[in-house]
Amino acid sequence: MSKHAIRFSNLVQDARFRIKEVSLAEVLARHSKGELINLIDVREDREWLHSHIPGARHLSKGTIERDVEIYYRKVEVELILYCEDGSRSALAADSLHRMGYEGACSMTGGYKAWKAAGGPLGL
Repeated sequence: MSKHAIRFSNLVQDARFRIKEVSLAEVLARHSKGELINLIDVREDREWLHSHIPGARHLSKGTIERDVEIYYRKVEVELILYCEDGSRSALAADSLHRMGYEGACSMTGGYKAWKAAGGPLGL
């Protein structure tokens, strides 16, 4: 995780105790096989427009709780969330858990790790 303010870091760590995190390697492998996965980018609009993982849906952290049911009515569905480094996605996954989405999880390392690992990029 990148250097964040201590209270934010504590909040993220607390969320990580309650959520599942999916490894970057697992997501890369599933994505490269063409597996249909519900990959959700929770970054801000400007981050999404700059670049994102191909096939991902954009539901920013600021709107995901409001809009998730538009796209995912079944709460048992697996939702793999990512942000820049895995912090905001952990918080968003925790929030979705409280809404009943037990399949919501966060991709470790986030988009930064995806890029570093040579994962495909979409514009």
